[in-house]
Amino acid sequence: MGVILSTSERKGSARERLLARLLDAFGEALPPPEMSLREIAARIETSHALLRYHFGSLSGVLAAMLKAQRSRDNEALLEAAQQGTFDDFVVAIWRTYTRPEQLSRARGFFYVVGLAAYGPEDFREFVESIGDLTVMLSSLAEREGLDTKEARDVATVAIAAIRGLLLQEVLTPGTRSEDAVTLILRMREGRSVPRSRPER
Repeated sequence: MGVILSTSERKGSARERLLARLLDAFGEALPPPEMSLREIAARIETSHALLRYHFGSLSGVLAAMLKAQRSRDNEALLEAAQQGTFDDFVVAIWRTYTRPEQLSRARGFFYVVGLAAYGPEDFREFVESIGDLTVMLSSLAEREGLDTKEARDVATVAIAAIRGLLLQEVLTPGTRSEDAVTLILRMREGRSVPRSRPER
C-alpha cells in the first residue's frame, strides 16, 4: 500500500517542483517586475493559477526564488568561510554579488526588500533569511578572537556596507569604488581612510 501524503505535504512538494522549474528557467537571474505571472507561467509551461496558489503573487515568486538562489550561494560561500579568514569571506561575498550576471538578482533583491519593508509579515521567510551572511561572518570574527557581541556588530556593519555599495551599483552603475572591499575591511580594523593633510 502506498504512503498517503497530507494536504500540506502535497502542497509543499508541488511548490518545490514549481520553484525548481522557475530556477531552471531563469538561472542566476530573476523575472523582471514588469513580467506578469501569466508570462512567467508560460515560460515554465504551467498555469498562472498554480503560481498564484503556491506563491501568492509576482513578489512572492521573486522572494521564493531569491531565498533559494541565496541559499545555493551560501553553500559555496560556507566553504570559503571554513577555509579562510574574516577578510577572505568579505572578499568572497563581494566577488559573488558583483559579477555582471548577478546584476539582475541584485535589482530583484532590493525590489523585494522594499516590498518587505512595507509588509514584513508577507515576506517572513525572506526576511528571516537575510541575516544568514551576518551569522556566518560573525562566527568567523569570533573564531579570530572577538567576543560574541563585538563579532556580531562587526559582521552586521560589514554586510550593511556591502549591501549599501551594491545598491549604489544598481542605481548608478560603474560609480562604486574599486577599493570598496579594502575600505570595508579598514572599517572593521578601526582605521580611517587616509586623507591628505590640509595646507597651513
